[in-house]
Amino acid sequence: MSDDHAEIYRDFNDAVNMTPAALETFLDSDDSKRVGWKGEDGKGSGESVGHKSGRRIVEIKRRKKADLTDDDYAHMKKVVGYVARHCAQGPQKEEDKEHSDWRYSLMNWGHDPLKT
Repeated sequence: MSDDHAEIYRDFNDAVNMTPAALETFLDSDDSKRVGWKGEDGKGSGESVGHKSGRRIVEIKRRKKADLTDDDYAHMKKVVGYVARHCAQGPQKEEDKEHSDWRYSLMNWGHDPLKT
């Protein structure tokens, strides 16, 4: 494994703090399906980018490290970047966090900001 892959793997596992089972359960929820960017058509139809990413994250987390592909590492790097950027943009009020679209979007990407 290259040094870059080792760093991405570590960063990904730091960013994704939900188990595959917890993420799958969340992805089945109405809140998960409701949030996120669903394409340029402006109609909000179809699966959001984050929801699709969540399904891929579950697949990656269930694979053995030795079986991960370059495409998996590229997606893992994308997840790390999204989580870092989105965490920096929290809701205005602390009490809004638990049931916010901000949190639900992050959870689609495998990160629950309320989990320590």
